[in-house]
Amino acid sequence: MTNHEPGKSTDAAIWDRRFAEHPWPSDPDARLVELVSPLPAGRALDLGCGTGRNALWLARNGWDVTGVDASAVGLAQAASGAKSIGVTLSLVEADLSTYQPASFSFDLVVVANMHFATHLRQGLYERAVSAVAPGGHLFIVGHHVDSFGRSGPPERDRLFSVELVTEFARGLEIGLVEREERWVNGEPEPLIDVVLWARRAITNDSGRS
Repeated sequence: MTNHEPGKSTDAAIWDRRFAEHPWPSDPDARLVELVSPLPAGRALDLGCGTGRNALWLARNGWDVTGVDASAVGLAQAASGAKSIGVTLSLVEADLSTYQPASFSFDLVVVANMHFATHLRQGLYERAVSAVAPGGHLFIVGHHVDSFGRSGPPERDRLFSVELVTEFARGLEIGLVEREERWVNGEPEPLIDVVLWARRAITNDSGRS
C-alpha cells in the first residue's frame, strides 16, 4: 500500500531517475541485521527507504514496517519486492525534509544513507528521534567524511563524522557509534561509514528511567 503526501522534494525526480536506471542493492545493511536480530519484532519506520532493502528484511522478520521516501519509483520497487516475498509494507511518498512521523510511536527507526543539505538535516534527525518509542531504538548509517570523492554525495559537508551523528541522536542513550570500514567488490580501498545505535529510555511517572 502506498500513500501520497503533497509537496515532493526537488530531489525526488533525481532519485526516480537513479532508481529507474539500474538495479539497486537488495541486501539489508549488515549492521542493521546484526543489531536488530536479537530484538522482538514491533513497529518499524524506515525513513528514506528507497527500493526497500532494509524495510523488506524487517517485514520478512515479523516487523510491521512503514517505509517513507520521496521517490515514487523507489516505492514502486519496494512494493513489488514485498509482493514477491509475500510481506506487507505500508509505504508513504513524502518529502523527508518536512515529513512528520507520529511521536514516540515506533520501536525501531531506521535512517540509512540520508545525506541532506546542512540546513535540512537537523530537522530530519530531530523528527526521527521524536518517532522513537520508549524502549525503542534508532539506527543511523551514512558515509563518513573520509569517503569524500569515493562514495556518497558530491558535497563534502553532507557527509558524516562520529561527532556529528552522535549529535543527531541527542536525547537518546547511545549504545554504539563508530567509524566503520566496509569492503566492496572491485574497490581498491574500503568505503568508510558511520554507524549509530541508540535507545530511548523507559521512564516511570516520576521521570526516572
